Amino acid sequence: MGKYKHIFVFCLLSLSVAVFSPLKAQQAQNRPYVDDKLFHFGFQLGLNFSSFGVTDSELEIANPVHPEETEIYHARVSSLLPGFHVGFVSDLRLCRYLNLRFCPGMQFTNRTISFKTESGNEIKGKYGSKVDVLAMPVYLPLYLKWSAAREGNYRPYVIAGGGASFNVSRDREKPILLNLTDYFAEVGFGCDLYFQWFKFCPEITYRIGFANQLYPADQRMELDPTYAFYSNAISRLTTHCVCLTFNFE
Repeated sequence: MGKYKHIFVFCLLSLSVAVFSPLKAQQAQNRPYVDDKLFHFGFQLGLNFSSFGVTDSELEIANPVHPEETEIYHARVSSLLPGFHVGFVSDLRLCRYLNLRFCPGMQFTNRTISFKTESGNEIKGKYGSKVDVLAMPVYLPLYLKWSAAREGNYRPYVIAGGGASFNVSRDREKPILLNLTDYFAEVGFGCDLYFQWFKFCPEITYRIGFANQLYPADQRMELDPTYAFYSNAISRLTTHCVCLTFNFE
């Protein structure tokens, strides 16, 4: 979690500014009965910082330059590049403090996996020591949202849930290929801000995936065998993601 520290601080500061800056200017209570609706809808925009939990295979793999030699390769995520996501909000009021939410959407993510050999030899070839992994998952999460009592024009809340995602964009020519489906759990917090015509709800969530996202190299007929060692060096990839989301409801 150390690599997420600066991202989490950035998201927390962004959320704090979004939450507290409008409060001084708002005196009268806006939209006093909006939370009494049984259903309401909205949309969301946001930033995400995605990573992988990487488990090395620890296998001795033939060196692509000198096949007579074997190497053990180690992999790690070397950079967290910001992505963005869009989605829709559908909200069902269960009681005064509890709501059930279904928020389907799509993410655009990019992660870079770096490889190095145990012996320290340089990795040569088309991809070198780094492989970019692009993904565009459609996610279908279901949440429970617990809100505190409303104070003026703001109302903090916590949110938790889970769901499934389906990767709709895969480059089968790349040496690292992701599986189509994943299952995840997600927790976070945010604040409802009440304006005259809508609610603005910034929130921070952390998502962790459970399914192995690595598609095995030995099941890919189209993959050049020269680059199979990238996949063979890894036994498991799991998704981790920090999201800063702005809901408009």
